[in-house]
Amino acid sequence: MSWEVVIGLEIHTQLATKSKIFSGASTAYGAEPNTQACLVDLGYPGVLPVLNEEVVHMAAMFGLAVGATVAPRSVFARKNYFYPDLPKGYQISQYELPIVEHGELFITDDEGDEKRIGITRAHLEEDAGKSIHEGLDRSSGIDLNRAGTPLLEIVSEPDIRSAKEAVAYMRKIHTIVRYLGISDGNMQEGSFRCDANVSVRPRGQEEFGTRTEIKNLNSFRFVERAINYEIERQIDLIEDGGEVVQETRLYDAAKDETRSMRSKEEANDYRYFPDPDLLPVEISAEYIEDVREQLPELPDAKQHRFVDEYDLKNADAAQLTISRPLADYYETAVAASEAKPKVVANWVIGDLLGALNKEGLGLADSRISAEDLAGLVTRIHDNTISGKIAKQVFEAMWSGEGTADEIIEAKGLKQITDSSAIEAVVDKVIEANPGQVAEYKAGKDKLIGFFVGQVMKETKGQANPGQVNQILKQKLSD
Repeated sequence: MSWEVVIGLEIHTQLATKSKIFSGASTAYGAEPNTQACLVDLGYPGVLPVLNEEVVHMAAMFGLAVGATVAPRSVFARKNYFYPDLPKGYQISQYELPIVEHGELFITDDEGDEKRIGITRAHLEEDAGKSIHEGLDRSSGIDLNRAGTPLLEIVSEPDIRSAKEAVAYMRKIHTIVRYLGISDGNMQEGSFRCDANVSVRPRGQEEFGTRTEIKNLNSFRFVERAINYEIERQIDLIEDGGEVVQETRLYDAAKDETRSMRSKEEANDYRYFPDPDLLPVEISAEYIEDVREQLPELPDAKQHRFVDEYDLKNADAAQLTISRPLADYYETAVAASEAKPKVVANWVIGDLLGALNKEGLGLADSRISAEDLAGLVTRIHDNTISGKIAKQVFEAMWSGEGTADEIIEAKGLKQITDSSAIEAVVDKVIEANPGQVAEYKAGKDKLIGFFVGQVMKETKGQANPGQVNQILKQKLSD
């Protein structure tokens, strides 16, 4: 039987505020347990939550960025459940009236075509604390530093049809929230994670199959692996005569499998009701337009502009716009260089990103500034050095030996462009290789590469390759 996969993602994005959503406690990462939880976070009787205005601004930015409706009126609700890391016995979230609804974004599907993924809603909520089980001698500890941290939960439509599409969608959301500056998207620190709802159905069937939810996936690789495992598990189960049970599952990365965590709750299990301590959030049309004017150029628009303005391939433009700092780096280098934007793109994508990846560094840790990379590419453009010599100069720059000009001068790497000097070397090479000359003249044109190599060897790679080729062909045809 041919099966169709149906996937929806719930992405939890930690908003980049300095204080929590309903208290003044710090959201800084890495503090000692329970040192950043105030009385509001701890759920003490008599304390009242006060909404952090900045989270509303950030949610509105996201909504406008994905073409969604930003609700003029949204309501906070209490989501009731009991768990050790939830001091109040309920989580403040949004239910019937979220702040953002009905958005969309576009990804590249498995066939390489553009595909629309609907965004059902995005709502504000507080995070829970964290249970700690390691190193406590068969006990569990509770760290409430995360309790009250502001989250934007972004819920997709069930439009995703493969694990690869799920990763593409998640990456797109990740890029957007970082472009907007509303989240650092740090998955290792828990700032960006998702739950994946997965089901299968016979191809052509309208009705959805029974879904399972895989909780707390915090890397793109784990999202793909967990979904693929769950797809196979469900198909095997059905084909063996069993039934998929609606439940919440966890992904075990060490074993590369999902396992049952608990039966899946329905909305009525949480007994949602409007939080009596928080007024509805009312947003004016003027406020929304003011937020719209503050939006930066978004990834898709920037990618299209790079293709049109810089004559780049779509794949190169996509890679350069994957993050706002990288796109800014590239544009700074283009503005400072005399070379073509395509050439600059090749150096950023190939050499710079290659060097960063090799050492596991981020762009912020780059040892070569955009202006200095532009200086190097300009020296190729004006024939001061060849592309081959430029690789050597780049390595020296990366090692901290100075700018391109300083290294070229100190190491005597200027390209030889004096035709008479090149002719002298060409004559020497031709004279030293009479056998190859005879073969070339007999029709072995590919031997031109041998002669070019010999000339470059004699000049230590500093002769202008174009001039070398031209002079060689001229003299070998005499």
